[in-house]
Amino acid sequence: MSDTETTLGEGALGADVLAKANINPETGLATDYLNHFNEVVMLMDMLPDMPDCAEDVLDWAPCDYVEHFQRSTFAAKELAILAYGAAPRALRAHLETIILQIDSEVARAQSMLEGGADSETCATVARMANEDIRPLIGAASGAIHGKMDDADEAEESSAQADIDAMFG
Repeated sequence: MSDTETTLGEGALGADVLAKANINPETGLATDYLNHFNEVVMLMDMLPDMPDCAEDVLDWAPCDYVEHFQRSTFAAKELAILAYGAAPRALRAHLETIILQIDSEVARAQSMLEGGADSETCATVARMANEDIRPLIGAASGAIHGKMDDADEAEESSAQADIDAMFG
């Protein structure tokens, strides 16, 4: 494979090719990856009304970007993986840091649910989905679109949610 095939904006990774495949041509990243997290957040949201969703939340497992596309039905999954490898290293690292935070928050919610899906736990986990995880998904979306300054905002939002939780 030549360098032009692995350089964003050139060859197989031309801007028009990436855009047509629903991959950001400037970053080489696809928002389809966020579906992995949006699904578990949706399940966490439903817990207060449907506690039996706890099993599905507990079944959720972390999945990195490449693994997600290897398993997905995304039409251009090979292109998404190739473009990810060509994405700016700092941007990939930024996205991966946010993903680790999301994975950690979901694991925290799963630990709570392992003790049982009573109404208080379900409400707490649903609140975590909205106050802690959704802002991180927003920051991940920002990273996919080339914004690296959203991380501080997401961390501040998460820290504020922690403070609010302590003081009820």
